[in-house]
Amino acid sequence: MATPYVTDETGGKYIASTQRPDGTWRKQRRVKEGYVPQEEVPVYENKYVKFFKSKPELPPGLSPEATAPVTPSRPEGGEPGLSKTAKRNLKRKEKRRQQQEKGEAEALSRTLEKVSLGETAQPPSAPQGSRAAPAAASDQPDSATTTEKAKKIKNLKKKLRQVEELQQRIQAGEISQPSKEQLEKLARRRALEVELEDLELGL
Repeated sequence: MATPYVTDETGGKYIASTQRPDGTWRKQRRVKEGYVPQEEVPVYENKYVKFFKSKPELPPGLSPEATAPVTPSRPEGGEPGLSKTAKRNLKRKEKRRQQQEKGEAEALSRTLEKVSLGETAQPPSAPQGSRAAPAAASDQPDSATTTEKAKKIKNLKKKLRQVEELQQRIQAGEISQPSKEQLEKLARRRALEVELEDLELGL
């Protein structure tokens, strides 16, 4: 906001008196020639700021007419403003999506045929959920159970190794008084061996 100036008959300039928020008045002040109020002083800009402000937005040699936005014309039988390659890519995507849907439909029909074949073998009293479960279970091999057995065998062998090490340390005299847990571990040795033999025979 520009400062309100008052000029008197002698030609001097004054800043008009103003009222404070509490109701008191400020005196009018004489302004010397060439005085510029603080709010009217231009903001200082260094040479770099001036350079970047004066720098043209377009690259050198490019005319402003070339950058004018072109209204997209709708080409025949396609999306507005798409190039040939973009149209080709859209067609490919659409084709892939249709093939995928077709493949999913075929897979679904195959599984339905398997389920319907499985239904004829089962008695009609069996519920719907139990009919579908055996078909899914027969498709999957018993690889999960074999890996589970292998893990158990590995775990049992590790426990037996620990028991043997503990027994050797007690016999060597490294452990003079074994703790309750150590004694329980030694007592479990025979049970671990039997369990390991059963699992190895079952594989």
